[in-house]
Amino acid sequence: MATDTHRDTHPDTHPDTPAKAPAAARTDRPGRTDRPGRTDRPRADALRPARLRPRDVVKVGAVGLRTRPLRAFLSALGIAIGIAAMVAVVGISSSSRADLDRALAALGTNLLTVSPGSTMSGGQARLPETAEEMVARIGPVHSVSAVGKLPDAKVYRTDKIPKAETNGIAAYAARTSLRAAIGAELRGGTWLNAATSRYPAVVLGATAAERLGIGRVGPGTQVLIGGRWFTVVGVLEPAPLAPELDTAALVGWAEAEAELSFDGRPTTIYTRSEDSAVESVASVLGATANPEAPGEVEVSRPSDALAAQQAAGEAFTGLLLGLGAVALLVGGVGVANTMVVSVLERRAEIGLRRSLGATRGQIRGQFLAESLLLSALGGAGGALLGAGVTAGYAISRGWPVEVPPWALLVGLAATLAIGGLAGLYPAIRASRLSPTEALATP
Repeated sequence: MATDTHRDTHPDTHPDTPAKAPAAARTDRPGRTDRPGRTDRPRADALRPARLRPRDVVKVGAVGLRTRPLRAFLSALGIAIGIAAMVAVVGISSSSRADLDRALAALGTNLLTVSPGSTMSGGQARLPETAEEMVARIGPVHSVSAVGKLPDAKVYRTDKIPKAETNGIAAYAARTSLRAAIGAELRGGTWLNAATSRYPAVVLGATAAERLGIGRVGPGTQVLIGGRWFTVVGVLEPAPLAPELDTAALVGWAEAEAELSFDGRPTTIYTRSEDSAVESVASVLGATANPEAPGEVEVSRPSDALAAQQAAGEAFTGLLLGLGAVALLVGGVGVANTMVVSVLERRAEIGLRRSLGATRGQIRGQFLAESLLLSALGGAGGALLGAGVTAGYAISRGWPVEVPPWALLVGLAATLAIGGLAGLYPAIRASRLSPTEALATP
């Protein structure tokens, strides 16, 4: 009886009552765990689709480039041509500007020239014979030289040349201090000195020597000036600050007066002054050179002409940059066309990936990454090509090679922007394909 009473008070041990399963065995029931008082709630991240890391996105985006290399190359080539054009234009312009800055630094910007202008009646004015001496008295001026044009002395290689064929070469009487004043360099031979300036000796400008067919200076090299034979003793390099002398034949001042009917009046005076006093010297040069008629004197600064040339080159550079931008835009259209065709050809692949759980965002990322990679390859190749063209052209002209880093960075940024815009529509179109529609496409 005691045993029966014990059985009644403990229903779990009654033979007709099923035994309770151990706690570890009841984990299959909803809301239960192996821990008392806890429920087995589904994890939030278990319902999220798999996320692609940036490295995986790049790998997936590169699949289209690897499977169709020729198409990718041709599409990237359009981008490369546009970027190469832009980088080359900027690089060549910068190299030219660096060469000009280097030349101005070597030659100086303190050179001023004085030349006769026009009279009140419209005729050609003349500088006084004392103009050179008067200019030399200006305090900040530390160097003065001059040339006098010989209008009746024509220059010929031989006496067999017709008189009308002068080749645009002019004869000038030159002071011995001229080369130092204008900063000209000798290509060959020697410059006029106190001895040779009194004898029939001539120094030719760079262009004049080429037109006369004189490549080097020798004892027997002569030219005909004003009906007299002059021995060529030197040839100048191009003079950036005095380009009028490039086509000149320069003879000694005393010899020109003695043999070529030179009146001794200078036609151009070259002055060097302190850098800080250039403006003040320029303001008094006209009145000093010709006190009786200062309005008939023209004062100029040759370095200003070079600066204007540089400004004109920058304007031309802007035009070429516009053409490069057009080429880049055309390359972007080519990339967009390639991506659209790629989406049409890979509909089955898109459907399969969607069926396996890829989201629309992942499909968009795949094709957008492919477009960006395609543009980046073209941009990098174009930047290298443009830098190479710049280097080759600059070296051939004797310029310093100057490729601004910002041009490369802007070029690469432009390619990525073009690539993103070109791939945006194809990527959205690919992401909108349903798995059934994509897989049903033959």
